[in-house]
Amino acid sequence: MARVGVEESLTDVRQGLMEMGMDVKTLKENNDAEDCDCCVVSGQDENMMNMQGTNFQGSVVNADGATAEEVCQEVNTRLTEGQ
Repeated sequence: MARVGVEESLTDVRQGLMEMGMDVKTLKENNDAEDCDCCVVSGQDENMMNMQGTNFQGSVVNADGATAEEVCQEVNTRLTEGQ
């Protein structure tokens, strides 16, 4: 099961991903992303999660300007391509 980290403010995205059967983790600090396959960030605060300071190897999806459904589809696409 894919583990997806989602910024705390993106509740609609978190709910959509859970409905798709993904293991969703709330990102509160930069080290929260380390065990995730993909992370979703709001894009509202550039580099809010300070991602360059982690060992994160997965995809990062910027949710800025997208609907929750579009973000969920993008996450699914990136996870599927990575398999």
